[in-house]
Amino acid sequence: MARQTAPAPAQPRGGARARAGWTPWLYLAPALVVLGGLLVYPVYQLGLISFLEYTQAQVSGGEPTSFRGLANYCELFADEQFWQVLVATVGFAAACVVATLAVGCALAVLLTRVRAVPRLALMLAALGAWATPAITGSTVWLFLFDPDFGPVDRLLGLGDHSWTYGRYSAFFLVLLEVVWCSFPFVMVTVYAGIRAVPGEVLEAAALDGASQWRIWRSVLTPMLRPILVVVTVQSVIWDFKVFTQIYVMTGGGGIAGQNLVLNVYAYQKAFASSQYSLGSAIGVVMLLILLAVTLGYLRLLRRQGEEL
Repeated sequence: MARQTAPAPAQPRGGARARAGWTPWLYLAPALVVLGGLLVYPVYQLGLISFLEYTQAQVSGGEPTSFRGLANYCELFADEQFWQVLVATVGFAAACVVATLAVGCALAVLLTRVRAVPRLALMLAALGAWATPAITGSTVWLFLFDPDFGPVDRLLGLGDHSWTYGRYSAFFLVLLEVVWCSFPFVMVTVYAGIRAVPGEVLEAAALDGASQWRIWRSVLTPMLRPILVVVTVQSVIWDFKVFTQIYVMTGGGGIAGQNLVLNVYAYQKAFASSQYSLGSAIGVVMLLILLAVTLGYLRLLRRQGEEL
């Protein structure tokens, strides 16, 4: 008897394939419209104003708006203070990112080692810090380190030491507050990733004699790489554009602007000096730096063969 072969499945026609290709975009369309209104249009306006002569005279209608091209950027890059603030911002953001990741990852590992009740208490405390508004948290930390009424100086025996007077001590105080309100995101995300790792893998590593540090470095870190990429990129974006903590805790940038970061510097240029075009140019520079850092980091991981 001749063998009967099953008929080959019918291939979708060109029109069906085209409709199937457009279907995901139809589902994404509402979200894309919202993002376009909330993100694309403001970025467009920011870039447009950065090329114009736009000060209080133009806002009030006293003078017409004129096109300056790259003159605002040339003026900005010729300003020595801009480069000082840029270096301070990069250094401060890098310190915040490293500290946040270190604290968040360490506490995530701790959550896997403690019992249910301490774990729940730590989770609730961390989520409480995460849910606290930035201005509220900044005010609380200022009170804790207040030279007259704060308990920290008394516990450390520092008398009436002012943490916000010195440049580095003020940056350190703000760093503590930024890490305090940022580490819960890292902790919860990494903890969820660790719980998803098969227990057999960790048991096999322990049986082979690997220490806890070796297990984290050689087993967990490669498996958690996609999660670590997400929390790192998020931390870079959040910490590079810190505004509220610096503005509240250092009184708008510290003594003689010694604690300025780019976001506060842009605010001073735009609203304190009414130079809206320069403030917009600073915003565009910040956007380009963040895009370059994020894309460069993702490209480096892809070169290393990581699936993202």
